[in-house]
Amino acid sequence: MSSQRVKLVEPYIDFDDVESELRDIFDSGQFTRGVNVSRFIKALSEYTGARHAFLTTSATTALSLCLKVLGIGAGDKVAISDFSFPATANVVEDLGAIPVFVDVDRDTYNMSARDLRNKIDSVKAVIFVDAFGCPSSLLEIQQICRAKRIPLVEDAACGLGSSVQGVKVGAIADMTCFSFHPRKLLTTGEGGAITTNNPQYAEALEIKLNHGARGVRGVGADFIDYGYNYRMSEFQALLGWKQLARLDSVIERRQTMMARYMGLLGNHGFARQSVDAGYIHNVQSIVLTVPAGIYRDVLIDRLNTVNIESTLGTYSLSATSYYAKKYQRIQPNSQWLEQNTITLPCHDNVDVGRVCDAIVEFVSGAT
Repeated sequence: MSSQRVKLVEPYIDFDDVESELRDIFDSGQFTRGVNVSRFIKALSEYTGARHAFLTTSATTALSLCLKVLGIGAGDKVAISDFSFPATANVVEDLGAIPVFVDVDRDTYNMSARDLRNKIDSVKAVIFVDAFGCPSSLLEIQQICRAKRIPLVEDAACGLGSSVQGVKVGAIADMTCFSFHPRKLLTTGEGGAITTNNPQYAEALEIKLNHGARGVRGVGADFIDYGYNYRMSEFQALLGWKQLARLDSVIERRQTMMARYMGLLGNHGFARQSVDAGYIHNVQSIVLTVPAGIYRDVLIDRLNTVNIESTLGTYSLSATSYYAKKYQRIQPNSQWLEQNTITLPCHDNVDVGRVCDAIVEFVSGAT
């Protein structure tokens, strides 16, 4: 067996892809608010179908900004998907607001509509998470929010390129937040974005992202609010713009890879995340539940000994030490998924056969 390490992720962009434009940036001396930022914003709006798009420093700052635009403050309750990276809860906690942990469905990994109905009456906003890029149940959650006239923020950190009934993620929720972290299908190193079709939210986001100024800042600018510097640089925007043009091709290869993994592991008790009818999953990550009787952490350790990177799916937010101690509301399905999901390597250079052979050998020896 090859000793070369199989990485969990690799970017879908090389230096050669951007060398010419990088020289143009240096020649222009315009390192921020230049042509590449404008190109990326326009392309992102066109790709998602959203009327308005804004670039940020991360999905975390994007989520925080959305909550501030909604007027969320101390003591307000915000319902959040419990199976997610801690940033989803942290942005609520940071405002002095109260996260209301909504359990997830074990099959889709996404927010349970039934649990949300039981908890929604006291909340001022809902954050729905596209777990690993899959938006399953988004429309049902949207209907619940609309009936209660509660704004829906979609944490689509992983969801760029996924769609629901032919509509891309980014043009569905009241506001949608994306991440361009290196673990994502499209990366700018660090970075994020917000999309919306709501003109009032768009105006508020524009002002907040302009240090509180309306219009172009400069002599005589009127600062009508307080705001932030969450700007993306020209270098980052160039990376994003270049990758967005070929994102759908990357997604097709990811979907093919998921099918290959399931073809080799499905008969051994591994199961993939369920995707609702009419929903398209971008396969941001290959995340599977392990067979009964298999200890996920032991499997991760075994794969590491044969130079194959893997990790857990993600976290049960209510079961993390901080939130469990403060709120004591651990959600059972989310906790089960944290303990029983594994993320496997997924990029163009993965030898899927090698990874699956190592997994099957471990499972066969453990059972």
